[in-house]
Amino acid sequence: MTAESTTFSKHAIPDTFTSYAAVGDSFTEGVGDPGPDGTFVGWADRLAVLLDDRVPEHSFRYANLAVRGKLLDQIVADQVPRAKELGPDVVTFAAGGNDIIRPGTDPDEVAERFERAVADLASAVGTVVVTTGFDTRRVPLLKHLRGKIATYNGHVRAVADRYGCPVLDLWSLKSVQDRRAWDTDRLHLSPEGHTRVAMRAGQVLGIEVPADPEQPWPPLPPRGPLEGRRDDIQWAREHLVPWIGRRLRGESSGDHVAAKRPDLMPLL
Repeated sequence: MTAESTTFSKHAIPDTFTSYAAVGDSFTEGVGDPGPDGTFVGWADRLAVLLDDRVPEHSFRYANLAVRGKLLDQIVADQVPRAKELGPDVVTFAAGGNDIIRPGTDPDEVAERFERAVADLASAVGTVVVTTGFDTRRVPLLKHLRGKIATYNGHVRAVADRYGCPVLDLWSLKSVQDRRAWDTDRLHLSPEGHTRVAMRAGQVLGIEVPADPEQPWPPLPPRGPLEGRRDDIQWAREHLVPWIGRRLRGESSGDHVAAKRPDLMPLL
């Protein structure tokens, strides 16, 4: 038996899933990927479509409990019990990122709370997919946190090993290090970025995906330093200053936001 097949059998991933619940924050809600009705789409919705394509018509059900801005303890208090109540075949659990980017937080301590949540979920649902953080080397606001994120990622992978969870490893997804994978706020994925994450998630679950998530991007036209500085100034005015303001006021972008799909429902 090869090392690859050993890993696959350890996670015991089913051939098909008939129900899926997504748990998390803005990343999983789909911020940066607006849909035609004003709600966000995002990688989890796109993954749900891939899963739906593999089962008989109308037999697949999907819930997205994620809400932007939520910290790990809020996700554990509000979303994990609901996910357990729904009892889906698969849950994606992406949490802790908002904790890690806050000043003074300890990734080791956050990881301990993350593990308790994974243990709780794994006892009540089918497959639990956990998610690492992105490599932030090219994200101006977050690049100084790269070491902290890497430490947390190491814990996430260790937790996955202990509980037999597949890992959606975003750190290793090189294609999302291109600036076109990110929204203008530089904190959330663009529609194409969400699409590539959805395809990588599909690969993690062992399903066929329509394209390689690491497919190279088309070449970009050259940009001069003046264009870069102009973009930085506009970004700071439109996104950085409001983000800092919310932090100083103790506010969250998700304070008055409800989950977009609180129940397991068929896709339309």
